[in-house]
Amino acid sequence: MAALISREELKAALDAGTVTVVDALGGEYYAKQHLPGALPLAPAELDAKAAQELLPDRSAAIVTYCSNPACANSTQVADRLTALGYTDVRKYREGIEDWTAAGLPTESL
Repeated sequence: MAALISREELKAALDAGTVTVVDALGGEYYAKQHLPGALPLAPAELDAKAAQELLPDRSAAIVTYCSNPACANSTQVADRLTALGYTDVRKYREGIEDWTAAGLPTESL
């Protein structure tokens, strides 16, 4: 199970540019709203896209998130990345709903 990261820790890491954020919702949800700089990687796309395209560095700090604590996608993606050999994977359990409720910025396509 991936370690958790708080909103404050994630914001600090994003501000410092020391983390890669993965939006585990993907698709229309990603297009509508995602954390700044987040990469779209839904569970169904993970094996095909992770190492080859989006996440070539298996030692990079990666944080997965989805909509809220009830959403299982971020856990699925974090666990699969760990199984694929990524060594620094954490999960922002509270998700984008918590991020936006705190008034933090998002991006859209």
